[in-house]
Amino acid sequence: MTEQAPERADGRRQVPAPWWRHAPLSASFTVLTAAYMLASAAIALLLTTVLPEPWWAIVIAPLLLLPVLVFHVRHAFAPMRSLFRALAGSVTSYRDGDFGFGLSWEGGGELAELVNAHNALGDALRDQRIALVQRELLLDTMVQHTPVAMLLVDPHGRVVHGNLSARKLLGEGRRLEGQAFDAILDRSPAGLREALQRGGDGMFTVGEDDHEEIYHLSRRTFRLNLRKHELILLRQLTAELRRQEVQTWKKVIRVISHELNNSLAPIASLAHSGGELIKRGQYERLPNALATIEDRARHLEGFIRDYARFAKMPAPRVEAVDWQRFVSQLRSQVEFHYDGAADPGIGRFDQAQLEQCLLNLLKNAHESGSPPGDVTLALKRLPGLWRIEVLDRGTGMNDAVLANALLPFYSTKRHGTGLGLALAREIAEAHGGRIALLNRQDGGLCVAMTLPE
Repeated sequence: MTEQAPERADGRRQVPAPWWRHAPLSASFTVLTAAYMLASAAIALLLTTVLPEPWWAIVIAPLLLLPVLVFHVRHAFAPMRSLFRALAGSVTSYRDGDFGFGLSWEGGGELAELVNAHNALGDALRDQRIALVQRELLLDTMVQHTPVAMLLVDPHGRVVHGNLSARKLLGEGRRLEGQAFDAILDRSPAGLREALQRGGDGMFTVGEDDHEEIYHLSRRTFRLNLRKHELILLRQLTAELRRQEVQTWKKVIRVISHELNNSLAPIASLAHSGGELIKRGQYERLPNALATIEDRARHLEGFIRDYARFAKMPAPRVEAVDWQRFVSQLRSQVEFHYDGAADPGIGRFDQAQLEQCLLNLLKNAHESGSPPGDVTLALKRLPGLWRIEVLDRGTGMNDAVLANALLPFYSTKRHGTGLGLALAREIAEAHGGRIALLNRQDGGLCVAMTLPE
């Protein structure tokens, strides 16, 4: 059996030191070699007195001392061998993640320095391991209790990690680790499947009417152990968007009040001035006052009409429409590249509403900073539905804009009404479809709308 070094109460393996423990190894080897050389010379001198030839004495003397030398070397270096075995055992413990062992060497010299360096390494590794465990516990606590659903998927499409929010959302509270991500998607809501199939970041809705929940999807890829993994984040935005919606309506009231005051105050003032002009008989100045009143009244009429169009949009009158002719009519009004079948067939929708919706989206694409040639209208026929995508290569949207873009009256444009995307969402949902926004991987925005056949 292999001799094991005794272990001290503090967990360090104690290795006994030889008699030369306080001497350097080079000095010990030198003394030992010199001693045996002198002994061999002395024995050779004695043998020359009894042997006829001197060279026989020179050969026999070392042979006589060789067994003693072997025994002496084995005995003298046994503690060193024990130290090396203890070092190998400690390294094996470190490799297995056990840093509770060290070495105790009673001697000095180079071996003492080696043991001290080994123990210092073990202490450093142990401190780092403890700090790492504490950080992992903290990180795991934060990840598990965050309201954002987090999924880590390996290159083979298996879930490596899913936090508590992800289990509640996608696994009915059960663990997701080890399951195929595609199988989880098959059990997931249709909105989530569509958002993941489109790729990139975006928003989607789950449920209907009063039970509708809005989520923001983020997807990031990185390498873990030299293998490509994907991190999927699902953040529920329903409550936040409800608060934003209240703030938006407050803003709407302020905007309408401001616009009404800006129009009604001049109209009232000019009407009063017109009455005074009539009293004074200064009729030549009346046309200018009346023209200004007409201009402000028409501006106010247009302003109210735009808002009323969104608030009182009629139910869609669904009819059979030839997609080829419909796309041609759009092209006569705005420039875009068409990506789809030459003759897609017949769709069923309100032609006027969808035309207005797509015109707004295509104009937004041109105003995004995208080159005109990169503005694309894509039309695809999927099982049971049509998917329409308006693509551009503009600046895209940051997370804050992406989360609020579909809210009524929310706009990042200085003179924008914030009705374009909200109206598009209203039209899509009135037809029984959905709309989603997502940033494209190589830059730009994709507005995807699905309509039933």
